[in-house]
Amino acid sequence: MLKKSVCFAVLGLVAGTAAAAPETYTIDSRHTFPSFEVSHLGFSTQRGRFNNTTGRIVLDRAAQKAEVEVTIDAASIDTGLEELEKHLRNADFFDVENHPTITFKSTAARFNGDRLAALEGNLTMRGQTRPVTLTIDRFTCGPHPFTKKAVCGADASATIKRSDFGIKYALPVVGDEVKLRIQVEAIRD
Repeated sequence: MLKKSVCFAVLGLVAGTAAAAPETYTIDSRHTFPSFEVSHLGFSTQRGRFNNTTGRIVLDRAAQKAEVEVTIDAASIDTGLEELEKHLRNADFFDVENHPTITFKSTAARFNGDRLAALEGNLTMRGQTRPVTLTIDRFTCGPHPFTKKAVCGADASATIKRSDFGIKYALPVVGDEVKLRIQVEAIRD
């Protein structure tokens, strides 16, 4: 009987360790849209988003660790105004010919219990890399109601200065401060 108890204890320990292992998720580009808001001439807020985003998330809630790598196709910018999008793609703004991607790579994660609360990392845009902290405003993991696959989703936000990334066109009449809002869903591999 003692052998059986030891065997079950070892199996339980191994199973517990496996459950606590890091999980890898692939960003679902159909449900992930980084967006931005910037003051337009002091009259209104101009909004836009990027339609093509890929990436990977490694999440270990038990150890309170997360690694995030995201790549945004800068040419996928979408404001609803074709003429504005052409201008945003040129050298005045994103210069997509020379800098086709925007990337974020995390360097640290903060948790509140088992909930991811913030990601610190490096944002690279137009060849300039700056530290950015993303506040995780909402974070939920669970089985997808239709596919039954494990999914995590989040809403994240941060504020940056576009001039820090060499985007200085029309300053100060077009705002320097840019609010980032990111909705993301990722499916466990």
